[in-house]
Parts: sequence; C-alpha cells; structure tokens
Amino acid sequence: MRTYLLSLGAGLLVGVIYSLLNVRSPAPPAVALLGLLGMLLGEQIIPVGRQLLAGTALQLAWRQSQCTAHMFGALPGRQAQAGDDRAANATETRS
Repeated sequence: MRTYLLSLGAGLLVGVIYSLLNVRSPAPPAVALLGLLGMLLGEQIIPVGRQLLAGTALQLAWRQSQCTAHMFGALPGRQAQAGDDRAANATETRS
C-alpha cells in the first residue's frame, strides 16, 4: 500500500510541476520521454553517489551500481541469444 501512496504523491508532485511550467497533460511525446529519462537518471543518483562518497571512481561506481543494465535493459541481441541458450538447454534436458 505504501508504494501506491508514494506513487500517487510523486504523480501529484509532477502534476504541480507540469502546471507551473504550463505543460498540458498528457505531455507531448518529447517532453514525456525526457521526463522518463530524468526518472531513470534520478534513480541512479543515490547508489552512484554512495559509491562516489566511498571513494570509488565514477566509471567503477556506475558499473558496481549496475546502472547501464537498469537504464537500458537487456539489448535485443543478448536477450534473444539468452533465450536460444535456454531453449537448447531445455531440449537437451528432455532427451
């Protein structure tokens, strides 16, 4: 329940900011996509910041926090390859 209330609160905050910027909702696609990118980047600030405060270099902090995988997900070629490997393993198990 807490997650739903926090999500509602974040949505209200964004709605107020949109109103202050005179952006109508739903936002134009470019504005919405930039907002989503900002959300993804914002999620990474705390984990990377903790690593940086611990004295880790930025590139290493980025890798240790697994930011690339979180922001960009599995790339299509890698995802398809992993699926093919699982299918091959399942076939071998049945034999």
